[in-house]
Amino acid sequence: MVALTHRAVFVIRETDYEALIARHATSGQARFFLESRGQKLEDVVERHERFHAVLSQARASVPGEWRQALVRRADLDRFLFASDDVVVAVGQDGLVANVAKYLGAQPVIGVNPAPDLYDGVLVRVAVERLGQVLTASVHGAAQVERRTMVQAVLDQGETLFALNEIFVGHRSHQSARYRVEVAGEAEDQSSSGLIVASGTGVTGWARSIAEATHLAVPLGTEEAAVGYWVREPFPSIASGTRLRAGKLIDAGLLVTSRMNDGGVVFADGIEQDFLAFEWGRQVRLSPADRTLNLAVA
Repeated sequence: MVALTHRAVFVIRETDYEALIARHATSGQARFFLESRGQKLEDVVERHERFHAVLSQARASVPGEWRQALVRRADLDRFLFASDDVVVAVGQDGLVANVAKYLGAQPVIGVNPAPDLYDGVLVRVAVERLGQVLTASVHGAAQVERRTMVQAVLDQGETLFALNEIFVGHRSHQSARYRVEVAGEAEDQSSSGLIVASGTGVTGWARSIAEATHLAVPLGTEEAAVGYWVREPFPSIASGTRLRAGKLIDAGLLVTSRMNDGGVVFADGIEQDFLAFEWGRQVRLSPADRTLNLAVA
């Protein structure tokens, strides 16, 4: 039997032009829509063509004996990754976070198709270097950052993973009621929800909360710890504000819902992909038992 070769799985999302065509059916209708708002279709088309030129260059750099697959972000939850895949995310930094929760130990390479538009914190490999990094990643020669992730385990066994953060609260972001327990302390709270973020996620949503509350929690991207922050806790006769932020290791944070309906747990800002969190349900949030293995050189 012939052994299977390595497989490069390219992960992409639709371009702005593709989204416009999906919405308006034709380029003419898309042009009318944009021009009626003082915008040009040509600008969107240029970015679309530039992206696909980079994607074609990336796919051409895969060693000839390898297999390839292409999966769009919307189809990630239905795609079967193999343990020996090498995943190539071509797009914005958020695309790496989108795919991370579906992976195990597979290496991930982020390619930035537009360095003048995207920061490239996670998509740091130039397309010209992709072939070299692909080969190095399967021979154990690549420089790899093992970035800590967050996990949420609910009382009935459902599990969510996130590269950036996990949110617990009400789906409308109105007042959420719950009980938190951490490091031997407990408190009933009413707030606009809480988040648990990794060292990667502290530069995003967690940062805005930390700056507003002056409650910073230093975290390294590869540190086996995560942080939690409570959003706008409300003090009352039945709720406190003492447990507002902190670092979580090992046992993590236990949250018990006190919401009759509307309670949710979701990861990395994907609100539609939530787990129900209604009265009496519990979720434990902690560093995940897996990491994102980001090949950067």
